[in-house]
Amino acid sequence: MRHRVIGAVIAFAVAVVAGVSAAQQPSWKPLRADGLHDPESPAIGLLQEPAAAMSALPPDTAGNQVRWVEALDKGYIAPRTNILPGTEVQVLDQDILMEDTAGMPIVRFPHLLHTEWLDCANCHDAIFERKAGATPMNMFTILQGNHCGQCHGAVAFPLTECRRCHSVARKSGVR
Repeated sequence: MRHRVIGAVIAFAVAVVAGVSAAQQPSWKPLRADGLHDPESPAIGLLQEPAAAMSALPPDTAGNQVRWVEALDKGYIAPRTNILPGTEVQVLDQDILMEDTAGMPIVRFPHLLHTEWLDCANCHDAIFERKAGATPMNMFTILQGNHCGQCHGAVAFPLTECRRCHSVARKSGVR
């Protein structure tokens, strides 16, 4: 399942429509020096360097240094709607609020931002049950790469960006 999700994200067709100033551009390590790719492999020359692939996308200060949702909203990228022919993608504009967050601000899970990228079958019912609150999870399991951790920290912004998910303030005196 994880490889299918990552494959879908990697398969985006990048359509650059505007540039980013040099001052805003993050720097990416060349593939030969990133510690992940074999610098001696003849296949490395076939891969596009991250700086060439991502430097025109909206910059971020975390993770892979790209604000992917902004890139989608502004038309910098055009994700595939599906990988398998005949897959009908359902875009769902529904937020789920997760209040059991050990006193942290409430997590707002925006289905819209996720279903614009991925079909529901990528997450349901293998990673999350369809019923809100039915999947027991906590930051420990997420940090181990389960649930939200399947993508966040791998292809989406990292789990160190707490306020991006824990974004809804609690009412005074309510825990």
